[in-house]
Amino acid sequence: MQFLARHFIFSLDWRFLLLNLAWQPVKSKTFYTFKTLNENIYPARMTNLVRTNSQNKDFQLLIAKLDAFLKITDGSEHAFYNQFNKIVSIKHAVVIYENNIPVGCGAIKHYGDDVIEVKRMYVETEYRGKGIASIVLLELENWSKELNYKKCILETGKKQMEAIALYVKNNYSIIKSYGQYENVANSVCFEKELA
Repeated sequence: MQFLARHFIFSLDWRFLLLNLAWQPVKSKTFYTFKTLNENIYPARMTNLVRTNSQNKDFQLLIAKLDAFLKITDGSEHAFYNQFNKIVSIKHAVVIYENNIPVGCGAIKHYGDDVIEVKRMYVETEYRGKGIASIVLLELENWSKELNYKKCILETGKKQMEAIALYVKNNYSIIKSYGQYENVANSVCFEKELA
């Protein structure tokens, strides 16, 4: 195993410190999270990030939960959106584990010459607000750069306020709706130039 790097990342509430002591045996990154309490530092959880594809069983499990969630929030529009969310052709997916439990995922899919589309972002309800979605999104962006893409685009629904806040927080800009979302009133589209 080869030691990669140490990165210190503070979450927005400054209660958690993510220390990445990453060994990457199979396209996997491990994060050790520490809480501070009365000036003592102690381990709180271990987070593992895995690059995979749509054949990964944990990715499929999380996507089933995402689809059930979206069926409720999208209401009568779910059938329209769902036709664009098939995962059979997803070659690049990320699953994040906390203490060996799959808690979140995301994927990227080729869209155009140097443009890749972020798809299927999801974090289990009880794990939200811990910065997990931002970690997944950053990993997808880094993977996109490795694949020589220059821009990420994505679509979310206007009812997905947490998702919109996530993308704004991660420096995505709202753009005119693209492709199949062009004339869809409840879609919000974003883009981010990859540096």
